[in-house]
Amino acid sequence: MLIVFGGLPGSGKTTVSRELARRMAATWLRVDAIEAAIGRSGARPVGTAGYAVAAELAAAQLALGGTVIVDAVHPVAVSRSGWPALAAEHGAAARFVEVVCADPAALRRRVEQRLPDLTGHTPPTWAEVQALPYEPWTGPRLTVDTSGTDPLPEILAYLQS
Repeated sequence: MLIVFGGLPGSGKTTVSRELARRMAATWLRVDAIEAAIGRSGARPVGTAGYAVAAELAAAQLALGGTVIVDAVHPVAVSRSGWPALAAEHGAAARFVEVVCADPAALRRRVEQRLPDLTGHTPPTWAEVQALPYEPWTGPRLTVDTSGTDPLPEILAYLQS
């Protein structure tokens, strides 16, 4: 199975997707980590390279029959569009999880209080998050709100359906 997480920075997608990967013993591909490594290598601009590397790594794991979880903002439809075909190519199911924080004050607080956790990666500012072109999701997906209860039971139920 290929499980693709997306959502604004600060929405909680990394926290949720990392815990899901741990519980499922799945390969977890965090695009921020890939982009930070590319940046540390001196390659500039990073652009969409992180997504391309994540897709190659996901393909390799799916070819081995593994479950892969991709954690990325996926701000525009084109950044989400290749995942279903990649999953189909490997005979895997594709599931999408959009993570939101419906409480604007909580989202802002998370963004403003977020500390760097990757060498070479600077978390975006609140102004950068607000300015991010974020296209609405239109395809099949589960949308979870991290401003309330733990979304993992809902995600696990969705993945089993």
